[in-house]
Amino acid sequence: MHAMQYGFTLPADYSMDVIRERVARTGHLLDDWPGLGLKAYLIRERGKDGSPVNRYAPFYLWHTVEGMNSFLWDGAFQRPTDDFGRPSVRQWTGLAYEEGGAADSPARVAVLRRRPVPDGVPLSDVAAGAVRETGRLAAVDGALLAAAVVDTGRWELVHFSLHAGEAPDGAEGEVFRVLHLSAPGRGLLPRGRQW
Repeated sequence: MHAMQYGFTLPADYSMDVIRERVARTGHLLDDWPGLGLKAYLIRERGKDGSPVNRYAPFYLWHTVEGMNSFLWDGAFQRPTDDFGRPSVRQWTGLAYEEGGAADSPARVAVLRRRPVPDGVPLSDVAAGAVRETGRLAAVDGALLAAAVVDTGRWELVHFSLHAGEAPDGAEGEVFRVLHLSAPGRGLLPRGRQW
């Protein structure tokens, strides 16, 4: 499993309805993309859910690298770059993935938590902790799924979770609203730890 995210921070007075309309019009285009586990079309709005900015920042889980590369290099990624500029595309390697008890519900909210991989702790302990945390996040009432991914270039650990309702009490991280979920290969994402 591989994860990917890019984002566009938009002006404070930007109408996020423009993004909502864009996703309503084009979100379905990835509903059958080969190699895609899921794409969550995510937004943050200034002054809501603790966000200081307006941001459009889709998050992807891929079950094949070929699908991810095809998206980036065969034209689909060109559409947002033509409209908003070419963003930095972050990529992470999967550590764990679990489905939650609300797996069949529509996704309303995503929580994304970034943490540095701590120095002085064996990497095997960090990875084992990430697997346990993924299971805990997936077990939260209303959770659709949870994933843990890592960027070993920056030594950054990311936990991503989707929820059927509002963000869980005490949720740590950035809270996003989900505008659409394309999940053609969600059932192909390997569950549990990824090694």
